Order: sequence, then C-alpha cells, then structure tokens
Amino acid sequence: MKATASSSTDLNVSRETHEKLELLERELRRWQAIKNLVGPATLDHIWDRHIVDSLQLLELVPEAKTWIDLGSGAGFPGLVLAIAGQERGLKVHLVESNSRKCAFLRQIARLTGASATVHEARLETVLPGFVGRADVVSARALASLTQLLEWTEPMLKTGTIGLFPKGREVESELTEARKRWTFKADILPSRTDSEARILRITSIESHS
Repeated sequence: MKATASSSTDLNVSRETHEKLELLERELRRWQAIKNLVGPATLDHIWDRHIVDSLQLLELVPEAKTWIDLGSGAGFPGLVLAIAGQERGLKVHLVESNSRKCAFLRQIARLTGASATVHEARLETVLPGFVGRADVVSARALASLTQLLEWTEPMLKTGTIGLFPKGREVESELTEARKRWTFKADILPSRTDSEARILRITSIESHS
C-alpha cells in the first residue's frame, strides 16, 4: 500500500516546497520501473523512509549555504535538501558516479528549479575542490564512518560540518574510527527510525 504524503505543515515546509517534493515522489516511481533507483521494498514508504528522513538533516544546520552530498543516488538526502533549502538560498552539490542516477538527479533539479549541481564522478576526484568551500558534507548509507572520515578529513579540518546518518551499529563505528582520529561527534536521534542516529562531526585530528 502506498504511504500518503505528509502535509506541508507536518513537514515544516512551504506549500510550494511540498508540491516539489510530491513531484520528486511521482518521478521516482515513474523512473523506478525502468531504472531501479532505490530498493523496491522502500517504495511503499518513500515519504518516511526517504523524504522525511532526508529533511531532518536540514534542521540541524539551518545556517548552511553550501552543501555537498556524497553518493547521492536517487537524491536522498541531497536532492531533497536542495528542494527544501531553495527558499533560504541553499546550494547543494550532488556527487554520484552512476550515470542513470545522475540523469534522474538532473531531471528533478530541472523540473523543480532546485539549486543542485550534479557531479557525475567518483567522489575522490570531486572532494579536493570543496576543501574550505562547503558548510556541510553529508553521506547516507554510503560507507563506514572510518571510510567517510578518510574521505572528508581535509574538509572537516577547515570547518565543514559532517552529517552522517547511521544505523544500529553507530557505537561500534565510532569506536573503530576513534582508533585513527580524535573528533567531536554529536549523536542525535533520528525522527524516522528509533534505532537510527545522526552523527554531527565538527572537528577532527588524526592520531598520526
């Protein structure tokens, strides 16, 4: 059974933003039949599993103006953030190496007018250009925390905030990562999954 969309009031977004998020949902369902952009089991829960789950990140850094999202996939969280942050002037850079997913991202950005730039490349080639330039870097269901910190350490050292949604293994991932770095990590609850957490990383120093 298809989950119904939350109202704009429930989501704390404008009516115009809500309509654009509904457009994203419709297009995702249309493209999914051909391109297989997300896990089929999540299609019945697009709003909670993907859209609301992505939106909650925006509330954690309301002052952000430049955001880079790694492994953007079908646009969660990056494209949702670009749509919802449009009215506050947020610019989002979406990094994705899969060409069919990039085509979807560009199409939705065009249809919604969201300020989203799609980088069809491996993130290792894109990240160096954003050191000292991004307010936030995010990644959802992409890699372990240790791998994420290895990729983003130069950015985090220059003041970029890392936002990394994690599942029930968050404590073990933190323990493993702290073998290599000292960093400040706020462990925040997820509004969509009682077992999930959001890591907000605000500083980092390597042990070596």
